Amino acid sequence: MPAFVGAVQVVNISASGVFNIGDVFQIQPISSTKVFAGAGSFNTADQVKVINELSSTNTFDADVIDQGIGFTL
Repeated sequence: MPAFVGAVQVVNISASGVFNIGDVFQIQPISSTKVFAGAGSFNTADQVKVINELSSTNTFDADVIDQGIGFTL
């Protein structure tokens, strides 16, 4: 339904955010990230004991380009 919108001030929109004024059929905010993390990085608990005597995270990416985000409905 059409509407008249007064003054709008946008201070910040996050990387995967959407700003819309007016009629819209469908909004799909999409984002992608690539994460490198070493051993024990994503542990969650009240008490965590991690023993990593020798740990290394391989961040070499030979193909340079990863699969992109395609058109979705």
